[in-house]
Amino acid sequence: MLVFILGLLLFFIPHFTPVLLPGVKSGVVASIGAGRWKGAYALISLAGLILIVFGWIQYRPIAPQVYDPPSWGRHATALLVWISFVLLSLPRSKPGRILVIVKHPMLIGVFYWSAGHLLANGDLASILLFGAFLVFTITSRISERLKGDPNHQFVSYRSDIIALGAGTLLYAVFVLWAHTWLFGVSPLGL
Repeated sequence: MLVFILGLLLFFIPHFTPVLLPGVKSGVVASIGAGRWKGAYALISLAGLILIVFGWIQYRPIAPQVYDPPSWGRHATALLVWISFVLLSLPRSKPGRILVIVKHPMLIGVFYWSAGHLLANGDLASILLFGAFLVFTITSRISERLKGDPNHQFVSYRSDIIALGAGTLLYAVFVLWAHTWLFGVSPLGL
C-alpha cells in the first residue's frame, strides 16, 4: 500500500499545486523557469503514475471491500468511460460543438472516468484511486470556473467527428485488450 500512496502523492501534489497554491507555482516558475517547471512537473507526475499503477495492482487484491457497487454500475461505467475516451480524443484546433459545450474536455473526461469506476468498484484501493481523481477534477473545474472559462467559438463539426471516431476506436482497444493487459482486470468480466 505504501507504493500506492506514494504514487498518489507524487502524482497529485504537482497537479494540486497550481489549483490550490497558484502563488507557489508562480514562485517556482520565476526561480527556475517555465521549462524546468514543466519538466519537473512531467517527471514527478510520470513517476507518480507508474507507482500508482504498480501500487494499485499490488494493493487491490488485499484491499477491504467498503461498499457493494450497484448492479447497474458496470453498465454505467462502460458508457461513462466511452464518453471519457471521446472527450480525451477531442482536437482543439477547430472547435466543434462538444468543445463549445464542455469547455474543458480533459477535466470532464477524467471526471466521467473516475465517477464511472466508483460505480463499478467498491474496494478501498479503487476508492482511493478514483476518488482522488474525482476530487481533483471537481477542484480543478471550480478553479477554472472562477478564473473564467474559455470562450470557444464553433468552427466545424470536424473535431467532433474525429473525437467520436478516435475515442470509440481507443475505447474498443482498451476494453477488449489493453485494460486487462495493463491492470489485470477485464472490464468485460471475462
